[in-house]
Amino acid sequence: MTPLELLASALGVTAVWLTVRQNSLCWPIGLLMVLLYAWFFFDARLYSLVLLHGVFAAMQLYGWWQWRQGVDESGRRPISDAGRGEALIGLGAAVLIGLLLGLVMDRFTEAVQPWPDAFLTAFSLLAQLWMALKRWQCWLLWIVVDVLYVGFFALQDYWLTAGLYGVFTALAVLGLREWRAAR
Repeated sequence: MTPLELLASALGVTAVWLTVRQNSLCWPIGLLMVLLYAWFFFDARLYSLVLLHGVFAAMQLYGWWQWRQGVDESGRRPISDAGRGEALIGLGAAVLIGLLLGLVMDRFTEAVQPWPDAFLTAFSLLAQLWMALKRWQCWLLWIVVDVLYVGFFALQDYWLTAGLYGVFTALAVLGLREWRAAR
């Protein structure tokens, strides 16, 4: 466990908690967290995760902007539903991105665990997009992805990060419950 991993983990819990509470401060805190984790994963040679966190940095800015659009009388953007078509297209795109990214990472880098890293990255991107758009289904996807990340990081002895994703799983369950009730 490094100080970088510890700080990034603490910021991650804070950002996800604020997201569950629909507090827009989740986005700048999340931005700092993903930048720190990008550095951490680069040192660990988990290059798909580095790319993921680079995209997450852009998504943090996008989410912050999105949450300021179409706000209701409470000052918040309302929670919405990803329709069947949006869900199928999103999930299909995540599979394709996972396949392409896995192939690139497997053939052209010395990445550790290129295939699971690539698929978890692709589905994390979809979950993050749905979160930025305030689709309640983001939490369903986060639950699955976070549970898989717990195992992924535990297998590599990144116990603090595995524990963080365990906390993220619990927060995603809370987020699912709160966002579904609020819509």
